[in-house]
Amino acid sequence: MTSSGRVGRPKASSREMLAEAACELFLEQGFEATSIVDITSRAGVSRSSFFNYFSSKSDILWAGLDDRIAAFERGLAGERGERTAAGVRAHVLAMAEDFAPDSLALGIVNAAAMGLTAELEREASVRRSRILRAVTEHLVRGGADRLHAEVAGAAWGGAVLAAIEAWAHDGAGVTSLERFLARAADTAASVTVPPATGAVHQLRVVVRAADFEDALAFYRDVVGMPQSEAYEAEGGARVAILDAGRATLELSNPAQVEFIDRVETDGDAPSERIRLALEVDDTAAAAQTLAGAGAQLEASARETPWRSINARLRGPAGLQLTLFQELGPAD
Repeated sequence: MTSSGRVGRPKASSREMLAEAACELFLEQGFEATSIVDITSRAGVSRSSFFNYFSSKSDILWAGLDDRIAAFERGLAGERGERTAAGVRAHVLAMAEDFAPDSLALGIVNAAAMGLTAELEREASVRRSRILRAVTEHLVRGGADRLHAEVAGAAWGGAVLAAIEAWAHDGAGVTSLERFLARAADTAASVTVPPATGAVHQLRVVVRAADFEDALAFYRDVVGMPQSEAYEAEGGARVAILDAGRATLELSNPAQVEFIDRVETDGDAPSERIRLALEVDDTAAAAQTLAGAGAQLEASARETPWRSINARLRGPAGLQLTLFQELGPAD
């Protein structure tokens, strides 16, 4: 039995039909003269259908890239900050995945004919700023000086938009967007980002550990601080220096300490004058591991108002520890 249905090109979605209709109208009568009603009439869909996909005429051009910038922002926010360009580059190149030529590429090539020149410049600056902010905060979390981080963020924002424009003019769909993004990324990555600097070059916490071997095994092997230096002297004197990553000094007044204790504990494990806070990837798992290795759990893992998950323990050498896991910005 033969089917009577015709096989041909799949029916375009309402979003695709709206974008196609909009671009036709932009070419015919210009961006400013084209209304949303004009677009929905040409596409044969209702006005409400338009707002199911786009919030404005401009969104027709930028929706595809905006989806990828949003994924870029989430990707960087979900990573522990670092000052290297490698992580940023990987997320930038991911923007090219399945990014077919769309309304934006058509608009860039035909900007003058569509009356889009000013519109594209204005809206491109918004997207550059989004990328700048995402990169800046990522680098600052990794210990970068904010001024240099913002310069690097501006370089990455400019690189992405420049790559897309070059790709469109070179023949989007014929050439690879990833190739242009990779070339632009090489330029952006050349902006070096030094760490934030001051008169102090390192924060080192010096601890008297009566049971030296147990303390060393706990902090080096269980907590995960690799040994960077070790020395011995006469009379059995020993010292081991462990790498704890980025070092900061948090100063809190008594009211803040009381507030932290109310949030972080059940009220029965008040902060001592000096308490060590260690950033980890998974607070609950790390607290369980440390407790299994002999640390005393003083307060279980819980989410704080400042978007972290904290737990408090008592470790070897009598150190009071807070483990904290940064959650990043709320969605």
